[in-house]
Order: sequence, then structure tokens, then C-alpha cells
Amino acid sequence: MNTKYVYLIIISQILIYCDLNQNITNDYSLSRTTEAITLLGDTLISPVLKEGKSLDQFKATQKIYFKNQNDPESLIWYGRRAAYLGYYQKAIDLYSKGIKRHPKDARFYRHRGHRYISTRQYDKAIKDFKKALKLINGKVDQIEPDGLPNKKNIPLTTLKGNIWYHIGLSYYLINDMNNALKAFSNRSVSHKYDDNIVSSVHWLYMINRKLGDVEGAAKVIDKVNNEMDIIENMSYYQSCLFYKGHLKESEIVIDDVALYSLANWYMYEKNDTLRAKKYYQKLLENGSPYSFAFIAGESDWNRFFK
Repeated sequence: MNTKYVYLIIISQILIYCDLNQNITNDYSLSRTTEAITLLGDTLISPVLKEGKSLDQFKATQKIYFKNQNDPESLIWYGRRAAYLGYYQKAIDLYSKGIKRHPKDARFYRHRGHRYISTRQYDKAIKDFKKALKLINGKVDQIEPDGLPNKKNIPLTTLKGNIWYHIGLSYYLINDMNNALKAFSNRSVSHKYDDNIVSSVHWLYMINRKLGDVEGAAKVIDKVNNEMDIIENMSYYQSCLFYKGHLKESEIVIDDVALYSLANWYMYEKNDTLRAKKYYQKLLENGSPYSFAFIAGESDWNRFFK
């Protein structure tokens, strides 16, 4: 074979290899970007990556995906690990790829919808969750494995349950309380574990109170008692016990959920706007901008005080 021709083949192969690597870098590396603009006008930027378990898990998941690019499971976990690092736009891009490759897999719509909530794109989230509900209609439910396992390493939720939960939250965030009520009431696994009960009841209680249905709120909060076995949703549990009168305000462990719960309670129970406003301010000044309580507080603040 002509030596010059051999060299041309080698050079072309090198260029192809470099091009492929460049594409991998462009498509799948984690580059800091604007993740969201909050309803209050604040810009949220991707965090600086730090060495540790979360980053190691992301890298491992990335390698698995590169070896199994037609496997929907590996792509879903790739997106989940990116989101756990705070790279929500990258996760959305990965789930969008998954939807193109696996358009009948409801999991991609479920997870992309979740990250549309994180990035304050509520209408897009609702659209995705509606699509997911159509895809799961008539199908057997499935356990959804945890990316961040609880202390007992027991997955507490299912695919259907999470879709109903997140579409309910999306409606809540746009102040569509009637649809939020329907979604949380239809949540598939609300009675499987006590954790599921308190997380649903927490939102259902507030939804009923916002709708002015005091009797409905009392009925739903009656599902909560002092003997429940709570594995991970302790914040929702203590809020429910507070609503029920079984826990004093001074006994509540303050976190994002507690601040949001108290802010709401002072609005609809005491009609004390000033006290409620203080709790909202504390939440929005000190809370995690991606927690559901913070995002809900942001929506309420925008509606009540802006």
C-alpha cells in the first residue's frame, strides 16, 4: 500500500477520534451556566463542582452511559446525577435526548418535568407530567429507586405516585388550587407508607385552607397521628402535627418546610399578614432556592407582597 495513503488514513482516524472526543466534551461536560431566574428576579448559577461522593457518582454514571447509549436506564441516571450536582439545565438536555430516543418511556417526562419545576418553568412541567400520565395509563406501577437513599434504604415512592405528586405541586405553584387538589387526592401511593401520607397531607391541608374549605382541611389532617413511622419526611410530619394542634410552634425544628408552613398558617388561620411576611422573608433569605418549600414561598411572595 502507498505510504502516503497509509498516512492519510492514520491522520483521518486521528481527526475523527479528536472530533468524537470534542463532541463528547461539548455534549456531556458540566459547564456552569444560568440554571434559573427566580420569580423574584434572582439569577441562579450552577455551583462550582467539588471533589467528593456526588461527583464520583456522576462520573461513574457518565461512563456507564457512554458504554450503553441505547439503554434508557443509564440515560435517566445520567440526568439524575447531573441534577443532584445542581446542573438542572444539563439534566433537562439529557432527558430531552431520552424523549427523542424513547418517546414512550414516561420516566423521561417525569424527570424532565421535575427539573422544569426546579428551573421555574411550570407550564412546561405540567405539559410533561400530563404526557407521562397518558403513557402510564393502564400500566402496572413501578418502584422508583432513590438516588439519595434514606437511612433504611427503602424506596418510598413509585413512578405513578411521583408523577401525581409533581403535577400537583406544579398546579399549586401557579395557584391552580382546584387541579392541585385533584392531583394530590389522586396520588397513587399516598397510603403505602406513612411518609407518603404526610407529604400528601401537608399539601392537601394547605390547598384546602387556601380554597377556604376548613372542613376539608380538618378531614385530611385527621389521617395524621402521633404514632406514625416516618423515615425521611419528618419536616412534613411535624408541620402536619402542628396543623393538628399536637405540636407547639416553639417545638418545631426550623427548616424550609417549617418556615413555609408557618407563613401559610399565619395567613389563613390568624390573618396575620405581618407575622406571615416575616416567615416568608426568613425562608427566602436563608432557604435553599431549589427546595419545594422555597419555590412555593417564592410564588406566594410574588402573589401576596410584590
